[in-house]
Amino acid sequence: MDFRIRGLDPAPFKPFFAMSDAELARHRAVRRVAAEKPGFPCRVALEDAEPGVEVILLHYEHHRVETPYRASHAIYVSAAAHEAFDAVNVVPQALRDRHLSVRAFDAAGTMLDADLAEGTDLEAIVARFLGLPQVEYLHAHFARRGCFAARIERA
Repeated sequence: MDFRIRGLDPAPFKPFFAMSDAELARHRAVRRVAAEKPGFPCRVALEDAEPGVEVILLHYEHHRVETPYRASHAIYVSAAAHEAFDAVNVVPQALRDRHLSVRAFDAAGTMLDADLAEGTDLEAIVARFLGLPQVEYLHAHFARRGCFAARIERA
């Protein structure tokens, strides 16, 4: 089954890079500089920021639904990310290199199933979940810290 993974639109995050540290704090955000790779997975480009690149760590509501599964968590966005990752049948390196929690949702945003996977095995779980007719989309989360990684849908 063909699948599509997309990073987040970079536009809403651009203003954060012009903010002072005090302004960022008012938005529950902080500025960091990537110290090592891997380590700071950007949710726009879906790749780890290169060492020395500025990133913003901020609170992000990734599942805006009117169900008990409404969710938010911290994410990194890289100053170097100018275009969202968008590819069919391609697992970006930031997901490939990590342990993932994959959650399957219906059209109303209710979680139907979930599983853990190595990023190297993501395609098998995606095929299994998207093969279920009631599953509308998937969310991948980085399993260690629980952060939202990316949305996955049928291509």
